Amino acid sequence: MDMNYLFLLAGYALATIFGMVVIPKILLVSYKKRLFDVPDSRKVHTTPIPRLGGLSFFPVILITMCLILGIRFTMGFPIENLPVVQTLCEFLFFAVGCMMLYLIGVTDDLIGVGYRYKFLVQIIAGLLIIFPGEWFNNLGGLFGICHLPSYLGIPFTLLMIVYITNAINLIDGIDGLASGLSCIALAVLGTMCVAQEEYIYALLAFTTFGVIVPFWFYNVFGNAQRGHKLFMGDTGSLTLGYIISLLVIHLSVVNNSGQVIGNPDMVLACSTLIIPCFDVVRVVLHRLRNGRNPFLPDKNHFHHKLLRTGMRPRMVMITILFISLFFIGLNYLFINIIGISWLLVLDIVLWTAMQLGINWQIKSHKEKKAEILEK
Repeated sequence: MDMNYLFLLAGYALATIFGMVVIPKILLVSYKKRLFDVPDSRKVHTTPIPRLGGLSFFPVILITMCLILGIRFTMGFPIENLPVVQTLCEFLFFAVGCMMLYLIGVTDDLIGVGYRYKFLVQIIAGLLIIFPGEWFNNLGGLFGICHLPSYLGIPFTLLMIVYITNAINLIDGIDGLASGLSCIALAVLGTMCVAQEEYIYALLAFTTFGVIVPFWFYNVFGNAQRGHKLFMGDTGSLTLGYIISLLVIHLSVVNNSGQVIGNPDMVLACSTLIIPCFDVVRVVLHRLRNGRNPFLPDKNHFHHKLLRTGMRPRMVMITILFISLFFIGLNYLFINIIGISWLLVLDIVLWTAMQLGINWQIKSHKEKKAEILEK
């Protein structure tokens, strides 16, 4: 076996094992200190459940990454196809930004934090990704735009980091959804990094994947009555959103100044986030149309709508994961057949048609319930 693959496998396995060790301790502390997510009218669960599962993510990822990279360099395996100093600089700034989001997430999960403070920290963390040179410099011909100068690319990248981070945070509404979508995204992004022989970034993707796996099982299959269930909270969702942002941006960067048309890596990387990102736009437009503050929570997210059709939460989660896979597969197949602009239009048309179909299903379900009540 290629040593690079062995290091990736070791990173995934160690992160999974560390997660299996840490998560039960988080559950124990949560129940002893009564640190619960209390149900309310907006939430799906009806039993107080710990929401600190995300506490395990960043420490486990950091420990595993440092351990594997330390062993790798000790054994004499350098970073392939990447400038060592530049890559080290990027990961140091990334670690600082991730720690900032981790801390603001912990604070929010424990005592609550206003959205303005969270936005401020997200902006600072986003700048820490951009500062070493990771920013969108080419849109591959999207709406006729190819090369992006720094004065446009940097603000656009900052917007995308905040956008993606919040999209993962907002989609975390039912068991296994945010973590499941993140696993799909990380698997695709990690595989793309392997294909480009950028194994350090692939290690980040598969290490993050590894720590999510034990959490996902506790989150989806854990028994709340026995104290075996927990949520990731903002600590986890902000961490995952930030990591996925870095990987998407890194894979989208064009390393030459030419007019790159298509940029298939950017298309495929962004395809992994269609569900959470499209849903944020739809929800914000819905709130503005109804004269509501776009930053205040409601029950109009994609998973809420599917629940109103009569589907059970677990089936909703499975359905959304398959829809995500559908969009990724569709874009992968059409990436070299139609232009990038038309591909985006196709995605939007399919998404809109699906939303209209769900609205019809919700209306039908309400009518059936009304008929049953009348009888």
